[in-house]
Amino acid sequence: MQMHLQINSVSKTYENGFQALKDVTLGIRKGEILALLGPNGAGKTTLISIICGLVNLSRGEILVNGKNIQTDSMEARKLIGLVPQELSVHSFETVWASVKFTRGLFGKAPNDQYLEDLLKSLSLFDKKDQKIITLSGGMKRRVLIAKALSHEPEVLFLDEPTAGVDVELRKDMWNVVRNLKEKGVTIILTTHYIEEAEEIADRIGIMNKGELVLVEEKNILMKQLGKKQLILNLSKKISKLPKSFAAYNVEIQKDGSQLIFTYDTNSKENIIPKILEDVKKSKITFKDLDTEQSSLEEIFVSLVKESK
Repeated sequence: MQMHLQINSVSKTYENGFQALKDVTLGIRKGEILALLGPNGAGKTTLISIICGLVNLSRGEILVNGKNIQTDSMEARKLIGLVPQELSVHSFETVWASVKFTRGLFGKAPNDQYLEDLLKSLSLFDKKDQKIITLSGGMKRRVLIAKALSHEPEVLFLDEPTAGVDVELRKDMWNVVRNLKEKGVTIILTTHYIEEAEEIADRIGIMNKGELVLVEEKNILMKQLGKKQLILNLSKKISKLPKSFAAYNVEIQKDGSQLIFTYDTNSKENIIPKILEDVKKSKITFKDLDTEQSSLEEIFVSLVKESK
């Protein structure tokens, strides 16, 4: 199966000897949303900048729908849209002029209806005749998104698109992303809001120190690496665990008023009834119980620690 975006053994070393990327290989399917996570300095923005033609790679190969970004750079670049971290816009242009000009830069024929619909989807249409300098930071971010989508790219990069913006923009942004996915647009997202990645991504890639630590389907990652816990809030405090609990991964918490059983999410056996039966046999009573499963954020932090 040919990947819509194929990254083969890409490395980047700067003149001062700093290696920002180390042999990164990654394939991304058409219409997929990949969330690329990692701490500051992990290499996410460097990788995106290379794919978008802003930085030269040192070694490796990148293909966008089969077009090589080095040997067929113009055609490959036409397929890509980028929403950068920085608010870099031409302040004295109107919203409409800026978005229309960007579409023309990529050799696309005029299509005012498409641009009108795009601005409406980002709640920008009523500001189309305003100069960008008069807009708020959130509205300027919307203009960047509109410019990135103006030429109808097949692959869209969102580099921290909702950093420091209001909840309304985030909601609009993810609605646009979902609509693009339905149309077959491939989307690569970096974000510090890990709950966003957990909600919207199909796959998760984790980078650290220039390396791709892991790439996995989100649901599989949550299942394989997430831990599940049964939490019992006890009626009476206990000071030590009964011998019958030796088979479990269990801790006493909150000065003896809480028991936390941690168990394997991959186990085919439903272990909760067995735990509760053993609790009953031990004559331990509880007021209530709850279950918790690791969030993507906890998994991310754990993996980054392991890769240090």
